[in-house]
Amino acid sequence: MNQNILKKIREKREFSQLSEKDIEMAYAKFQQRQASEEEKIKLAKELLRKIFSVFISKKLLSPKDKEPEWILRKHISTKERLPYYQEIYKRIFKNYKKASVIDLGAGINGFSYNFLPKNTSYTSIESVGQLDELMNFYFKKNKLTGQAVHLSLFEKEKVIEIIKKQKEPRIIFLFKVIDALEAIKKDYSKELISELAPYADRFAVSFPTKSLGNRQSFKAKRNWIVEFIEEKFEILDDFELGGERYLIFRIK
Repeated sequence: MNQNILKKIREKREFSQLSEKDIEMAYAKFQQRQASEEEKIKLAKELLRKIFSVFISKKLLSPKDKEPEWILRKHISTKERLPYYQEIYKRIFKNYKKASVIDLGAGINGFSYNFLPKNTSYTSIESVGQLDELMNFYFKKNKLTGQAVHLSLFEKEKVIEIIKKQKEPRIIFLFKVIDALEAIKKDYSKELISELAPYADRFAVSFPTKSLGNRQSFKAKRNWIVEFIEEKFEILDDFELGGERYLIFRIK
């Protein structure tokens, strides 16, 4: 993309290490609009903020030597999930003694490593570079079998190559990622899941069922993605915990 536009968007600290591909995709949403370049940049920033930084405490933008639960509480999604990790992972890993997890759009979910079953390797793919640094610092310090890769989920071929390098069986997480993908490109979630399916033994997809602020239930049930999964895959489990619905499924 135009490097001057990229530079202007990355002036904001929260976007300074954001994947160029995601910035390019966000700006492209407004590129054809009859507006000034500055207005388009402003709109792109608003979209990126909604997708990537609205849930993140600024305290997470620099690596710090903090305990995992402290970190998990600083991200709204993981804060809500924290009381339920043990039950969530128990259901996702049912009948598995070992697995390779590939966590797409992970945020800071890598800090839930200690809740994972033993003999689990963990790879996150996350577009916010500061969060990748934070997780890699944690993995290295604690000598864990984990890595965080700085990459956009819209770089699909690179995502597939990373997945193929992980040992089987492979479980792919997509926790609260569907809405963000659809905000940038309609139906990309279906496209991504379909193309990753040959390399996954199991998927675990989640989406929020209650708003973050007042915890009211959403009217939108996301039937379009549920119906797609029901048609194309075998659903192994479907449950809700902590205002988040989880679908665990595999190829039929």
